[in-house]
Amino acid sequence: MDIDLPGYDKDDVSAEVKDGYLTISANKTEDKDEKDDDGKYLRRERYVGSMSRSFYVGDDMTEKDIKAAFKNGTLSVCVPKKEEKKQVPEKHLIAIEG
Repeated sequence: MDIDLPGYDKDDVSAEVKDGYLTISANKTEDKDEKDDDGKYLRRERYVGSMSRSFYVGDDMTEKDIKAAFKNGTLSVCVPKKEEKKQVPEKHLIAIEG
């Protein structure tokens, strides 16, 4: 899956697997100050933004199974599909008395 994160850097983004859920989080804090020649503030701006998104990937998925890459504001996450275990039909024997 590809997740667009415009304005975020690689250091702002984190990914975590816990209890079968993959959680992608991004936090950004930015301060912009503009001063005149005397050192007085002309303008001060602060921006704080965060996002978080969770996806169920399965209880047996670990962080070693998931691959991620961040390039040009896009996080690409590769989650492999686990093969389903074929269930062998169980025999239920009935006890015969006598």
